[in-house]
Amino acid sequence: MAHMNRSPFSNDIILLAIHWYLRYALSYRDLEEILEERGIEVDHSTINRWVKRYTPDIEKNFRKRKRPTGGSWRMDKTYVKVKGLWKYLYRAVDKEGNTIDFLLTSKRDTAAAHRFFKKAINNNGVPDKINIDKSGANKAGIQTYNERNGFNIEIRECKYLNNIVEQDHRFIKKIIRPMLGFKNFNYARITLAGIEIVRMIKKGQLCLENSANLTVAEQFYSLAF
Repeated sequence: MAHMNRSPFSNDIILLAIHWYLRYALSYRDLEEILEERGIEVDHSTINRWVKRYTPDIEKNFRKRKRPTGGSWRMDKTYVKVKGLWKYLYRAVDKEGNTIDFLLTSKRDTAAAHRFFKKAINNNGVPDKINIDKSGANKAGIQTYNERNGFNIEIRECKYLNNIVEQDHRFIKKIIRPMLGFKNFNYARITLAGIEIVRMIKKGQLCLENSANLTVAEQFYSLAF
């Protein structure tokens, strides 16, 4: 990302700050203090701007290199606070725990579920089956997708099969806890995407030459170029 060079800070510092914010349970002020201890003076609001500005490009580059996932999905939603109100983060993993996709929505209805399935399938291909909770909206969302596209994705509603995605939610919630909610929806969407990317890299989902010999940080930095 050559346009990083417009900043008085080096690309290395910018990427370090973004990666730490998305990977660890830190507030912007926490991160400002940590960097200051290392001789880097940068205001927390500047780090905020870096995350908003560069994370979408990093996500775009990650999706180009994301490893294929399995055809048996487990889908669930969790809750995220935006401007003091609860919003809904739809997520799915395969039976091995690899992240399929994610989508932040304002509502939890059939239309929202259908949007999630459409995004996930467009990005990852058509699954053989999707396990969901007992939510009628989620079931209707898959049925709507099947009807509109002529598919016959199997719908399962087995509670214990969703343990893997429910446990995976915890890693995301752990990172956002110090943030104390998001101030606007778009920023929440961008930040959550970045957190999901770091989580997927840790799971080994980035298809990168010699990735076994690279740290999570090094793999993350490679997405900026």
